Amino acid sequence: MTPRAADRARYDRATAALDAPLALVDLEAFDANADDLVRRAQGKPIRVASKSVRCRALLERVLARDGFAGIMSFTLAESIWLARAGFEDVLLAYPSADRDRFAELAADPKLAAAVTVMVDDPAQLDLVDRARDRHDLPVRVCLELDTSLRLLGGRVRVGARRSPLREPAQLAELARAVVRRPGFRLVGLMAYEGHVAGVGDAIAGRPVRSRAIRLMQAAARRELAARRAEVVRAVRAVAPDLEFVNGGGTGSVQHTAAEDAVTEIAAGSGLYVPRLFDNYTSFTGRPAALFAQPVVRRPGVGVVTVLGGGYPASGAAGVDRLPVPYLPEGLRYDPQEGAGEVQTPLLGTAADDLLIGDKVWFRHAKAGELCERFDELHLVEGDRITATVPTYRGEGRTFL
Repeated sequence: MTPRAADRARYDRATAALDAPLALVDLEAFDANADDLVRRAQGKPIRVASKSVRCRALLERVLARDGFAGIMSFTLAESIWLARAGFEDVLLAYPSADRDRFAELAADPKLAAAVTVMVDDPAQLDLVDRARDRHDLPVRVCLELDTSLRLLGGRVRVGARRSPLREPAQLAELARAVVRRPGFRLVGLMAYEGHVAGVGDAIAGRPVRSRAIRLMQAAARRELAARRAEVVRAVRAVAPDLEFVNGGGTGSVQHTAAEDAVTEIAAGSGLYVPRLFDNYTSFTGRPAALFAQPVVRRPGVGVVTVLGGGYPASGAAGVDRLPVPYLPEGLRYDPQEGAGEVQTPLLGTAADDLLIGDKVWFRHAKAGELCERFDELHLVEGDRITATVPTYRGEGRTFL
């Protein structure tokens, strides 16, 4: 029996009394992935990206481990919800225009102490001021640095379009604006190198493209390490008491941790290890989060149909954004139908061994987006479910 076949047998035994669709997290794999992230972080604390987990029980589990500290959230409403639930260090990774939540944040001492908001434009400070009473508490602020790699004199850009702040002087100028402005406190700097941390460099069957990605990422790491160090020096000259400099992501943990200027690493997807994180030379994780769909039809030889399954991930549309049939091994989509909202035909010889009601296990392309489809996660240890916990959706929270 192959390791994947053994996992399938365990998951089928653990969920034998449950009907699919359902989702599970293998805690042994989850914990092993957490250990690997800590090893690669080389002693620097890891701030957990909640977007990639979206389950409070699992956020609590990983934050109870040595090597993890703080949350990186994705909306201001989520940040406040987490802070009210007892999480004491929440960094909002994206700028917000939620005026009601800004008013709530600035009026509550507990929230104002726990939540840090992201800023890359003075207009965002204006929005906060318009949303709150002038006598409210200071708002903690983090500045974001654009990490994209510019080539050919800036004519070619590699990396996400995030912050407009790129050069040390730009960051220092906004830092001065924050420091001088009543009602704000500059505490952090963030730089997320998604073109390194979130892009696999070992694409199956694409050796030339993989080589090109590795060359690009090596150049990007060198350029960013030098520029990030300059930016940190410039910002610390304005705000000597800066509490943290956050960088990295699952795919770049060890590289970012090696930079002296960085004080903490962000990571989250590496806990679940979705399919987009299979293609890296720098680490190998264990798939920890899966979902099962039931076989509801057997249309013919070499084909079964499962209920639902059309759960594409965000980003540029493509085959790589689809979940992948994982267990049993050897199943694939019908290219004429793909993953359907209501039903999904699957092809392959493995289909002939599946009966009506059997489970087919899938891996999502991304990590936390899986939780937008399920109210709960079944936590599996060995071949038993040891707990069932709500996702954000299961707690009635859909933040985006």
